[in-house]
Amino acid sequence: MIEAEVHLSLHNFLRSQAGFPSWPHHLTMARLVARALRLGRSALIQVGAVSGYQGRYRTSFVASALMWHGPVIIVAPEAIQQSLLQVEIPRLQPWLQANKPIRIGEVWPGSDFQGLLLTSPQAWLKGQFTFADHFPPSIPTIIDGVDDLEDWVRHQLTQVIQPHDWDQLILACPHQAEIIRSAQAKLAHELFQHPANPYHCYLISPLEIDILGDLYSHLDSVSTLPDPWKNFWQQFPPNHHNPSPSSPSALFWATIARRQGLFSLHYAPTELGTTLAPIWQKQPVVLIGSALESETEAPLFRQRLGLAQVTCLKFSNDTQNPAIQLYLPPKLPLPNTPEFQAAFIHKVRTLVCLSATAPGLTVVLVGDVPLKAQVGAILASEFGSRVQVEKTCLDENGILVSGWEFWRSHQTVLPAPHLFIIATLPLPSLENPLVAGRVAYYKRSHQDWFRLFLLPTALNELQRAIAPVRENHGIVALLDSRVVNRSYGAQVLAVLSPLARINYLDPSLFSHPNDQNSD
Repeated sequence: MIEAEVHLSLHNFLRSQAGFPSWPHHLTMARLVARALRLGRSALIQVGAVSGYQGRYRTSFVASALMWHGPVIIVAPEAIQQSLLQVEIPRLQPWLQANKPIRIGEVWPGSDFQGLLLTSPQAWLKGQFTFADHFPPSIPTIIDGVDDLEDWVRHQLTQVIQPHDWDQLILACPHQAEIIRSAQAKLAHELFQHPANPYHCYLISPLEIDILGDLYSHLDSVSTLPDPWKNFWQQFPPNHHNPSPSSPSALFWATIARRQGLFSLHYAPTELGTTLAPIWQKQPVVLIGSALESETEAPLFRQRLGLAQVTCLKFSNDTQNPAIQLYLPPKLPLPNTPEFQAAFIHKVRTLVCLSATAPGLTVVLVGDVPLKAQVGAILASEFGSRVQVEKTCLDENGILVSGWEFWRSHQTVLPAPHLFIIATLPLPSLENPLVAGRVAYYKRSHQDWFRLFLLPTALNELQRAIAPVRENHGIVALLDSRVVNRSYGAQVLAVLSPLARINYLDPSLFSHPNDQNSD
């Protein structure tokens, strides 16, 4: 069977690689992927946060894909595709004597193609949602990096009305030109009444829905609407004056460029499972993520993505993974109090000063946009050009002040930090209108929005963020006292394990990080 063949070949390959960084679960994962290919049975694999950051597990599924006799699709972001093409595949092909053709593209090469196709998540999802012939059914598909799958899907399904689309609508509907201009002006007036927020976006209000609904009623009979408007109206609430809470969930919002006086309209589904469920039935899929959930079966993730019957596997933390040193001060003010900002900035200055003689990068992770700018300015006034706010050109002992999204996007190309300071847990902010809209959906459905949405998102983000610090034997300073004072703090500490908890500060911590004992 293919499982035995992959196991033997990969085992011999790994033994031949003197000095090659090992991963203890290569053979288990390779067998599971090979089994999924043979049986046509989908699987969900969690490789762990550190393994996800390092990417060493990819040797396993590449070996199975190369040795499988039939065609395979690998869905991965471009950076991972390049790693597969330049490192994994060239290293494995000669040893495995696999002459399978390799292609990169956004559509299936042809009906007679029996090789390996590498494609992006955007291209694959676009093919699933809009172009059925781009990727034929029944071809086994491996999706790497599914921690970001929800974001990929929601971005793909988002419909946007850009400012120039109003001009296109007038050209397509000249008899309704005055009605269209009037609706645009009314919307602009209402939208610019919203107070400014750091996210520059706002949920569509009932009055704004009425304006759009009135415009829709005048254009309903037009059969040649431009595609952006046609797609937008397809999602618009049919009974916009009184949308039913039980109707298909939708998130309508506007983004505003105040200086330019422009706005864009957006639609995205709140619930993805119903849309995605039919896609998983078209072909066997192996989904690979780093740290989706604490449970092997990942029930919340599977529910959100519409995954029904799949074989689930979660690799335990590698015992070789070093424990992080976790500084968790017990008496800091809570993040939602007026005293927090000053106490946080004071603690950051103390940590940076104590670690000044230690070589390496310091990262200060701040999710709050105004606070991030303030911290950057204060640190720059004291430490000069060492401090950069969301920049990748850093000194050897630089200080990076960053938000969560920037760090996630660039952590693989930046040096592993020796000191990692976290202002607050990465719980999605209810001040973000898009988060508030999703929370409202959970509330309407009488579901626990914190347990099902906010907390799992934060735990996944947190594990992925500190992975480079763990590899570098660094120190994590988590300055959010909710970890100590809230019941869910135990879950936070569990996903950060293994760890050595410290509640004091001393310069020797930065000189001898390995002297701490693991929990």
